[in-house]
Amino acid sequence: MKIQVGVFFGGRSVEHEVSIISAMQVCAALDREKYTPVPVYITKQGLFYTGPSYGDIAAYRDIPALLAAGSGVTLTPDGAGRAVLSRWPARRLGGNEIAVLDAALPVVHGTNAEDGTLQGYLEMLGLPYAGPDVLSSAVCMDKAVSKSLLATAGIPVLPGCTWTDTAWGARPDALMDELALRFGFPVVVKPVNLGSSVGVTRAADRAALRAAADLAFQFAPKVLIEPAVVRLREINCAVLGDAGAARASACEEPLGAGGILSYGDKYLSGGEADKGMGGAARRVPADLAPALRDHIQALGVHTFQTLGCQGVARVDFLLDCDKNQVYVNEINTIPGSLAFYLWEPVGLSFGALLDEMLSLAFKRHRQRAALSFTYESNILAGAGLGAKGGAKR
Repeated sequence: MKIQVGVFFGGRSVEHEVSIISAMQVCAALDREKYTPVPVYITKQGLFYTGPSYGDIAAYRDIPALLAAGSGVTLTPDGAGRAVLSRWPARRLGGNEIAVLDAALPVVHGTNAEDGTLQGYLEMLGLPYAGPDVLSSAVCMDKAVSKSLLATAGIPVLPGCTWTDTAWGARPDALMDELALRFGFPVVVKPVNLGSSVGVTRAADRAALRAAADLAFQFAPKVLIEPAVVRLREINCAVLGDAGAARASACEEPLGAGGILSYGDKYLSGGEADKGMGGAARRVPADLAPALRDHIQALGVHTFQTLGCQGVARVDFLLDCDKNQVYVNEINTIPGSLAFYLWEPVGLSFGALLDEMLSLAFKRHRQRAALSFTYESNILAGAGLGAKGGAKR
């Protein structure tokens, strides 16, 4: 019997459309001999929908029509490690069950989705799911937190500082004075918890810094500022596995990466938005000396496991050509297109990549099922509300 996989995508995120493209690629690549994909679209309002045409990217050209043709859905646990996908609101007559999911494959990007929000929901359902768990998702989404953890582990990262919107509103000139003394210019300003280069700006002077901060604060209540690497090469590689074992993919070098790649550079290159990250201009494999390539791949695996990742993630590096120094820039726990294009050069097809991710999901589910989440006691036998003080001490 085929495994029914809920492919979850969309969500209340500025990377909503990118998630749709990635999910359609996943639905097309899943091995139909083994899996039945069940696309579950999360609207920008956080509602769940599915329907017969929800695996066709062309249907998303008209979202209102797509929603009208589909069904609102909700999930309930069946108590046996699966989740029942049912129509919501429920019909008074006729059946409401649409599918019984054996596993979930989150293909979401950005806040309110990739940051542990969806993963927490799947944990509550008790449904096996691919990719990072709640803690790893949350840690990796916050660029400042993940930078701090990587630095503590001895992994090279650029120095940085964070500003809150409250501090920026109260004393912007003082913050800029402090930053100029610490880093000088140019600097890179980015929202602390977004991807796809949304809201990221390079600032060469004070006026540009003010504009960059104003832009970044439109997307997040906290921003990260780092010194810019002047002679820069961006190098990325993906990592697949878990805490027990992980391996790195081929390395890529995004073309035109002497500056910051924009959202359009990544997803609209050549007018081929339906290819997602697979259509962006890049050199694969990157032109690197073998020793440097091996160093980057080892750093990628170290980063992945230090941050508790699982499934597939893409680690982005900054290569300072003046200092011949490699820095970890950030990690994408659910990368665009799941970075399948970095695995194909090393002999792993997209379908095989998804198969490994789902195998890891079931492995983690089995491991957690062996843990105890209850503690037998008679604490409620004589419980009452007459005692002073709190119940927990």
